[in-house]
Amino acid sequence: MKNTLPILQLAIPTPLRRFFDYLPPKSYDLTQLKPGMRLKVPFGRRELTGIFIRNVETSTVPEGKLKQALAVLDTEPVIPTDILELATKAANYYQHPIGEVLLGILPTELRQGKPLPEITPAEAENENILAETPLSLNPAQADALSHLITFIDHFTVTLLHGVTGSGKTEVYLQAIEHCLKQQKQILVLVPEIGLTPQLLQRFRARFTAPIVAIHSGMTNKSRLTAWLKAKSGEAKIIIGTRSAVFTPLNNLGMIIVDEEHDLSFKQQDGFHYHARDVAILRASQKNIPIVLGSATPSLETLQNARTERYHLKKLPERAGLAMRPTFHLIDVRNQTLEQGLSKELIAAIEQHLKEDNQVMLFLNRRGYAPILLCHSCGWMATCSRCDMRMTWHRKAGYLLCHHCDKQTKVPSQCKQCGGKTLQAAGQGTEQLEETLSFLFPDYPIERIDRDSTRRKGEMEKAFARIQSGEARILTGTQMLAKGHHFPNVTLVAIVDADGGFFSADFRALERMGQQVLQVAGRAGRAEKPGTVMIQTHHPDHPLLYQLLNEGYAAFSDSLLQERAKIILPPFTYFALFRAEANQLEKADAFLKHIRDTIAIKHPIQIMGPIPAPIPRRAGRYRAQLLLQSTTRPALQNTLKKYMPDIENLRSGKKVRWSLDVDPLEIG
Repeated sequence: MKNTLPILQLAIPTPLRRFFDYLPPKSYDLTQLKPGMRLKVPFGRRELTGIFIRNVETSTVPEGKLKQALAVLDTEPVIPTDILELATKAANYYQHPIGEVLLGILPTELRQGKPLPEITPAEAENENILAETPLSLNPAQADALSHLITFIDHFTVTLLHGVTGSGKTEVYLQAIEHCLKQQKQILVLVPEIGLTPQLLQRFRARFTAPIVAIHSGMTNKSRLTAWLKAKSGEAKIIIGTRSAVFTPLNNLGMIIVDEEHDLSFKQQDGFHYHARDVAILRASQKNIPIVLGSATPSLETLQNARTERYHLKKLPERAGLAMRPTFHLIDVRNQTLEQGLSKELIAAIEQHLKEDNQVMLFLNRRGYAPILLCHSCGWMATCSRCDMRMTWHRKAGYLLCHHCDKQTKVPSQCKQCGGKTLQAAGQGTEQLEETLSFLFPDYPIERIDRDSTRRKGEMEKAFARIQSGEARILTGTQMLAKGHHFPNVTLVAIVDADGGFFSADFRALERMGQQVLQVAGRAGRAEKPGTVMIQTHHPDHPLLYQLLNEGYAAFSDSLLQERAKIILPPFTYFALFRAEANQLEKADAFLKHIRDTIAIKHPIQIMGPIPAPIPRRAGRYRAQLLLQSTTRPALQNTLKKYMPDIENLRSGKKVRWSLDVDPLEIG
């Protein structure tokens, strides 16, 4: 319907996948309104912050029912044009409401409609951008750097595949130096907050240019300040976790994604984007290079390198005097273990400590024990909301469900037979720390997991104790294994390497291999030689043997051949609908309606609905429906065609549901 007044199309943070039409505020000069500016608008009984997208001449809403925007909140766009375009493409690809995406990428204060703070002009830049002299490069590093500089003004994706300790960071630093000399900004993405302080320290030691960090562990105020410095161009190097991929940058010249294989780059709830893939899209938009660095690249990235969609640069040797660690498998079958530790491993720990070195033990299970059971009847403590076993956190004095975070007191007797012979089964990092304290009472221990680093600043303090040498024995989960440089660690032990052999997830073996090599990479990173000891009940497993004796390239090649034969990613494409409800029948009914809504014809295959791997979580029943296609366009076209109908299904009002395009976890 034609309206006499201009109509503003806005993105509003709602689950609805569309724009909303409003009349302009009274007495506002529309020539001042630009896409990306915020407006305050009435929405139902609330007032919300929306993002202006465009003017339109007509609306499906009758003229008399169009509401008027209350106020324009900005004089300049808070979301620049390039970020609007990036977020819109990402929202379309991942099939997520654009309003939630656009408001979600803003700092909290701006989402709330608070005024944009004024930016203090930056001080004059130091002409000498280097605070220290770069290190000498070996031939492979020099070749990788030369390649990056050659393509510095073009969109290219380069996989920097270097073994752990091969000096990838030094290549990053010297490529960044080249960008800084051209007055460009650099965005560096890391998978975990825990890696940020170490990188910040390394980068600040090298460069005089302003550097900021952006991650969820910051206060709202400090994150807004860093965001504004990045947007204005004052900050030259931006180091952040996945959400930083949407940070506005005034003059972006290069993107680096460190540990590109890491699962943390994929958002697992809400807007299910993959920061690595969005970063590649952003680099393409800006016609700039992007570097993907990893010692254990994802199979998707390796396949793109094999087909020459990506450039591949290898760093096959450790940098400087560091040598590849020696691997040693410990067959724990039929052995008597000391709380999960073999005699051989205990002796090795003792020897390395006597030589004034540090040792690290990896166990990817936090808590004291994953199971509390009754020795009399076999009863196990399970979560009443998830039907999953609860983990015993002994120091905290409770049982905790790691799926829904429900806590309960530790029972004094069995709830089934009344017996009092309750005991721990299995081992977590808390119990491992206790065992190590008993075996090596004279050596300080540092445990790194989600429980020990929960308080603000604890992670930084723990890593400072490790780097200073105060902590001699390190133990923890994958938080300890990712990308950290511990030059005095000469022994790394993987307490239990068998988890990846039995998972129903087809990616489990890939992740097992990545985890083993990433953990192993913490050993022998300086002049001292390193040893890696791996406890396993399956020392003869062919893929484990291949991983340790032939390396990640041969291991990943075997996995790619297997995936190609059975048509799994990266040789096919998935989209996963998840639904949960207070009754399984409701979740199933909605997913069946989706299945019936979509035309089932080649090349789209539909599997399900089936119960999720954890069928009940937080008191709600969960099911899923998998869409599969041999081509990405076919899958995208199907979703684009049918999502409006799916969103209007009446059965969808009775469930919570989500869509995950390119899921990394089928569960």
